[in-house]
Amino acid sequence: MQRRNFLASSSGATALALAAASGFTPARAANAPGWNPAAFDAKTLAEVAKALGATRAPVESPDLTLQAPDIAENGAVVRVSARSALAGTTQIALLVEKNPAALAALFDIPAGTEAQVATNLKLAESSRVYVLAKVGDDYLYAVREVKVTLGGCGGA
Repeated sequence: MQRRNFLASSSGATALALAAASGFTPARAANAPGWNPAAFDAKTLAEVAKALGATRAPVESPDLTLQAPDIAENGAVVRVSARSALAGTTQIALLVEKNPAALAALFDIPAGTEAQVATNLKLAESSRVYVLAKVGDDYLYAVREVKVTLGGCGGA
């Protein structure tokens, strides 16, 4: 039952994040609960972290796992998963450095659940992909380079 409630409550935020990542912004996105336009307009890891509330620069952490292919044959559909082994993780964000909007997806992690997410991302071109996790007042990240052979956002 808890899983169903979580899925039902998070599906709207996930849909908004995926819409923003694809360049589509729903007409009422600015009025949607939890919508953070500054975070989705940010261009770098540091800007995204600041827009999400970080007071210090994010720090790289070995306790975050980011799985993505070394080479993506089609940038339009790149499967990415992220996991935080840190207790108290409350948010996980996925960023694509060279996309028009760096923040591709933002997930709130309910207390008592495993901090693990997976989704498909679009990569405009070969780029670094980041997972950014909020743990308490700290923001931590892991990074992975993904090479794209066929562009996903109009690039090559």
